[in-house]
Amino acid sequence: MDKQAIFSFIAQQEAYLSGLSDAIWDAAETAFQETVSAEILCKALKENGFTVQRDAADIRTAFIGTYGHGKPVIGFLGEFDALSGLSQVANAETRCPIQEGANGHGCGHNLLGVGCLAAAIGLKKYLEESGREGTVIYYGCPAEEGGSGKAFMAREGCFDDLDAAIAWHPGSTFGASGAGMLGNCQVYFHFTGISAHAGISPHLGRSALDAVELMNIGVQFLREHVPTTVRMHYAITNSGGFSPNVVQPKADVLYLLRAPDNEILADVYQRVQRIARGAAMMTDTEVEVDFVKACSNVVPNNTLGYAAVDNLRQIPLPELPEADLEFYSRISATNRGGNADAPVDLSIPDYVPTDKIFGASSDVGDVSWVVPTISIGAPAWPVGTDAHSWQAVSVGKNPIAHKAMLSAGQAMAGLAIDMMEDPDLLAKAKAEHTARLKGRKYECPIPKGVKPRIISNK
Repeated sequence: MDKQAIFSFIAQQEAYLSGLSDAIWDAAETAFQETVSAEILCKALKENGFTVQRDAADIRTAFIGTYGHGKPVIGFLGEFDALSGLSQVANAETRCPIQEGANGHGCGHNLLGVGCLAAAIGLKKYLEESGREGTVIYYGCPAEEGGSGKAFMAREGCFDDLDAAIAWHPGSTFGASGAGMLGNCQVYFHFTGISAHAGISPHLGRSALDAVELMNIGVQFLREHVPTTVRMHYAITNSGGFSPNVVQPKADVLYLLRAPDNEILADVYQRVQRIARGAAMMTDTEVEVDFVKACSNVVPNNTLGYAAVDNLRQIPLPELPEADLEFYSRISATNRGGNADAPVDLSIPDYVPTDKIFGASSDVGDVSWVVPTISIGAPAWPVGTDAHSWQAVSVGKNPIAHKAMLSAGQAMAGLAIDMMEDPDLLAKAKAEHTARLKGRKYECPIPKGVKPRIISNK
């Protein structure tokens, strides 16, 4: 069975797969709370003949679907978590929450998870029809947004049996990512002082809020003395109350640190910890360091990048309904950098290797340290759409978004078939992966004992 037949098979599942994606869009569950979404995907995997392992890595919403036997073993990295505060009516042309403050699929993970499912069932069909040896694994990866679900899974060895991993992400263009991405870690610093009457006996108080502010000032000065690619973000999550006449006995700050390499990130984290301890000493307070999560920098793979773009050029380009194109045009007009005259870009640019580092982070990075990994892009959103925006949520159930999801599934399945039919391609990808690591082995940046947690502003 050739690749075009597999592409056709995936296209025939459009109504079924679109329904799954829309059901996950409706559920819109955030990190480590994706119980409905996980159930939808697990049920679909079982319907399609996969063996499903629930509670992967001891995470309630992580799961693994497997079909086949032997080598090579190809994995697809499915995501399905939403974002808080991005509730939005589908196919609306203005900001219109279904429920103010509720969740929404701003990053298109409803499409992402089902697109990877499309690739998995396509590769399963290929194995069935060809009689070849090989294994396809669908990874249900929770909490990409702020939870680093894949890093927790990688720490427990979930990806160790893979020969290669393939992912995709909704966007505004076709392509494959050749750039690296930043690793990150997220850490609370909880300061404890002593309350006192700020007017009568301030000398008896020890201000936890003073400690937080001094820590933040210290980090501001640190910015000059780290690589320019390092990012240090923070949010004061507890300022100690709203009474200025009380010396604040408790205050908390949450830091998100990013760096282009795990070793640089570890060094920056240690320096920030020393600043926190210094702030505690200056204010005669105590500080507790509370590690939340981390993810590794992305290790690119040009071998798979070129092969991914080659497969994008082999798939049939989607035919887009005129009414939906007009809707996308109106949405694109609301975006900075939008193009109302050409709201959907179906061009497929050449793959370009680069030493550039993309300023965002993804827990796909942890998988990319374990095995050769590539991520594909497809135009689910109007040109100029920001990932974490109401516009991205609004188009998440549109037929154009569904067609981008199917295109990504076809291209990922095609790339996986190439690796099964051409051992040299997989060997070259592995050799590049080994060369990029320069003798280093994957070490999960999340310490043992740190467990996944739900972060809420409630």
